[in-house]
Amino acid sequence: MRLSALQKGLWGLAVIAIVGFVWLQITIRGEQQTEEHAFRANFELTDHKGMVQTDEDFIGRWMLVFFGFANCPDVCPTTLAEVAAVMDALGSQAAQVQPLFISIDPERDTPKELAEFIPHFDAGIIGLTGTADQIKRTSMTFRVYYEKIEEAASPDGYTMGHSSQLFLFDPQGGYVRAWTYGTPAEEIFSDLKMRMSL
Repeated sequence: MRLSALQKGLWGLAVIAIVGFVWLQITIRGEQQTEEHAFRANFELTDHKGMVQTDEDFIGRWMLVFFGFANCPDVCPTTLAEVAAVMDALGSQAAQVQPLFISIDPERDTPKELAEFIPHFDAGIIGLTGTADQIKRTSMTFRVYYEKIEEAASPDGYTMGHSSQLFLFDPQGGYVRAWTYGTPAEEIFSDLKMRMSL
């Protein structure tokens, strides 16, 4: 059966309407997700030098925040190396940015352990840890996932599964965005540099 010009036109309009509806739904969902992720940094943890630090200590500086653990074999060191590259690229503007590494493995990641781990990356990164309860509260604030996973080949017989995004907070402590694992340092740097210049 051949379609008349009118039928073809109506089918074309229907396709356009469907595409438009799908696009609208994606846009609305994206805006809702942005609103859902809008939050403020909020924590009270102990740094790798044994000093208690809160989010208020970093007001006035941008914060790059990553959750991980010192025994992580790949994701954490890779991300921290990217953060170090970003800090290096910032040059004199690096003083306006504070990178933070928050441990999700308080059982092993004591301040002493972090003091041995963090300097490998330089870049002024501050390692933060705390009690199991403090880490749980902090992870809920930042909406990150983590769990202990038994693994005989890992130190102490376990590893940690966890969210792997890198968060950015503005100088007032408000959430700006997050980059997924594997985002190149160049892309993070360009985005951050642009936001810092606004």
